[in-house]
Amino acid sequence: MRAEAQAYADKINAALALLRRFIDWDKALRRLDELNARVEDPTLWDKPREAQEVMRERRRLDESITATRAIERELAETAELIEMAEAEGDEEMAVEGTQGLAALAERAEQDKVKALLSGEADANDTYIEVHSGAGGTESQDWAEMLQRMYSRWAERHGFKVELVDYHAGEQAGIKSATLLVKGENAYGYAKTESGVHRLVRISPYDSSARRHTSFSSVWVYPVIDDSIDIEINESDLKIDTYRASGAGGQHVNTTDSAVRITHVPSGIIVASQQDRSQHKNRATAMGMLKARLYEAELAKREAAALGEYTAKTEIGWGHQIRSYVLQPYQLVKDLRTGVTSTAPSDVLDGALDPFMAAALSQRVTGETVEVEDVD
Repeated sequence: MRAEAQAYADKINAALALLRRFIDWDKALRRLDELNARVEDPTLWDKPREAQEVMRERRRLDESITATRAIERELAETAELIEMAEAEGDEEMAVEGTQGLAALAERAEQDKVKALLSGEADANDTYIEVHSGAGGTESQDWAEMLQRMYSRWAERHGFKVELVDYHAGEQAGIKSATLLVKGENAYGYAKTESGVHRLVRISPYDSSARRHTSFSSVWVYPVIDDSIDIEINESDLKIDTYRASGAGGQHVNTTDSAVRITHVPSGIIVASQQDRSQHKNRATAMGMLKARLYEAELAKREAAALGEYTAKTEIGWGHQIRSYVLQPYQLVKDLRTGVTSTAPSDVLDGALDPFMAAALSQRVTGETVEVEDVD
């Protein structure tokens, strides 16, 4: 095949190989047969929760296997069509076949990412926390840009976004904010975004128009339901109340309705000020705390499987997972996967899917790449 068509075919085969590896193909086929047999058992629904788990696993496996087989079949058929067109000198048919491979490559990538979202909490809603680093107004402005970026990303996926907690900066931007993103697989998509994000730009707050480097951190954890029991001792908690605050006069209260909870043993701090009721904010904050503790346990399990554990680090140089350079050139570079974009404005407007997909794939393969940061 011509080089362009072969490149698409190689991309499709790489996605298929990762899919087969991820679901452990032969084992998945046997497991699907077992689940199909269980579904036919009329006593299954005597235990509704167990039945729902069986149906969920069966649907996930069936979708992954069916999608993989369909892509393999279409790849073989399209490749044969292109070879036949080239042999007969039919340029129009060859171009049409190449375009078909391009569309198939895009679909294979989407199916790959969807299949990778099968972790214990991947289907859940998610919290996304953004915290400014050292640097005052610069980093606080950057933190607000990140908050907007994740809000726009969620909107692109049709997710619902709620602002749970918000602390404005002294002059501009935010010190911190917490978003609640509701939608299928919200946590699965966003979970690889945890880490330090670095911005390089000409500062709008510097009268000398010098380049500045700013840092902010992102922390992502899943919303958990009542079926997951997380034990918390009240004696381990430090609970503070304060007046809610927000940008542009929103979320502002005249009573101490906002709630901040510190889990002393772990050092985890969560806060909620989205409601005018202190009682409701306390319940929301407790839910966030349980989610953070649950996410920490998930991270330990995943780390044990991968043989490594990346802890939350200081918000500064040398710890960033991604750099966003706006001056003197335009580039966003992920320092874990090497994925880049020469359109930072699009990325900051929510075009994060290529970065998320690469990071998800890397978690499956365990492969690391040597990536140099950008100036």
